Amino acid sequence: MQYLGLFITIHDRSHISTLLQSWPEKDIRAVVVTDGERILGLGDLGCYGMGIPVGKLALYTACGGMLPQQCLPVMLDVGTDNEELLKDPLYIGLRHKRIRGPAYDELLEEFMKAITDRYGVNCLIQFEDFANINAFPLLSKYRNKYLTFNDDIQGTAAMAVAGLLAALRITKSKMSNHTIVFQGAGEAAMGIAELIIMAMEKEGLPREQCIKKIWMVDSKGLIVKGRDHLTHEKERFAHEHAQMKKLEDVVKELKPTAIIGVAAIAGAFTEEIIKEMASFNKRPIIFALSNPTSKAECTAEQCYTLTEGRGIFASGSPFDPVTLPDGRKFYPGQGNNAYVFPGVGLGVTACAMRHIPENIFLVMAETIAELVTEKNLAEGRLYPPLNSIREVSIKLAVKIVEYAYKSKMATLHPEPHDKEAFVRSLIYSTDYEEFAVDSYSWPENAMTVQTCKL
Repeated sequence: MQYLGLFITIHDRSHISTLLQSWPEKDIRAVVVTDGERILGLGDLGCYGMGIPVGKLALYTACGGMLPQQCLPVMLDVGTDNEELLKDPLYIGLRHKRIRGPAYDELLEEFMKAITDRYGVNCLIQFEDFANINAFPLLSKYRNKYLTFNDDIQGTAAMAVAGLLAALRITKSKMSNHTIVFQGAGEAAMGIAELIIMAMEKEGLPREQCIKKIWMVDSKGLIVKGRDHLTHEKERFAHEHAQMKKLEDVVKELKPTAIIGVAAIAGAFTEEIIKEMASFNKRPIIFALSNPTSKAECTAEQCYTLTEGRGIFASGSPFDPVTLPDGRKFYPGQGNNAYVFPGVGLGVTACAMRHIPENIFLVMAETIAELVTEKNLAEGRLYPPLNSIREVSIKLAVKIVEYAYKSKMATLHPEPHDKEAFVRSLIYSTDYEEFAVDSYSWPENAMTVQTCKL
């Protein structure tokens, strides 16, 4: 039997442990949970957001090799603010506005405790597609209490920084030499910025100087000191500067070496902006990371054409190869979180970690960047080819296991001597393996028996 996932509503408070007892699998190693409020660039989809946890866990298996029966997708239904869904007679979720405040907090608290009570403290809980208002507080509250991470903040950060690190091999420069402007100041932007700061600090630049190299533009314009209604997260990246409304003006004024789009505003990187980036950068870095494709800040073709092939491009959605008039062909790199979270899930559960420190995600970014070959870079790829993603996930998991034992964070003992062999022994595979059959047990012409390797 196949299960879509587990739906838990705001009205199930005080009964969540009972609901979990009803789930047929007793050995769960990874949970992906959402409340459906910020699905990709599509917004509040309520219960229809269940496809995200299901899809993410499918990639845990396909890309990371985790056993499918050990994965649990969860939807926390607290209502929806999507009026269209509330009026839809076929909508499957709760028909009221989203519940916020203490009741919401109590639901999350009970859920986190119930999961670990049922499946153990080594069960991974991945937060997915929560709105900013909840994503940051939940990560801050639970990151040191449970084995948890937020893919939109930390997974996206590792993916984007991996692309930047690969780009540095093209520009022949250090991360700390770059000035970066973000179109967007939400979960993705904050997560990427934090990891960029860690990378710059690792190069020896003081933290305060690292922060000054990062600028953000939100719906109200450039984030600067003295601007009204800045959240705590945005306040950290508010610099002394005159207020500016348009991204075009910001790019002309600040002359960044890289622009990163994570606000799901289609076409935000206009022809003027791309040409401007190419005018003062020999190799401008242009990352249009919003998805789905309809929300991309620019297309690969626009980037490569308007920069005459000098642009270093990555996107959150797939784009076809681009051939320029001079015959050069580029294969744009898709910065997909699938390069990150399956390997993280496999690694942290393999060695039974209790928490996931932030620098794990910098290690992931560095590892992914190292797997990009010179041939990949010459073709315009900033990430390993997608057909190698299973091997990428395994290598990430091995790095995590090595890190965990070195840092005394692994709770699985004894420590495996050959950590790669140990990780590979856990991989789920649908390959069939032939084996010999004794002649006295079966007729001489009997069919070959095959077994599924789990």
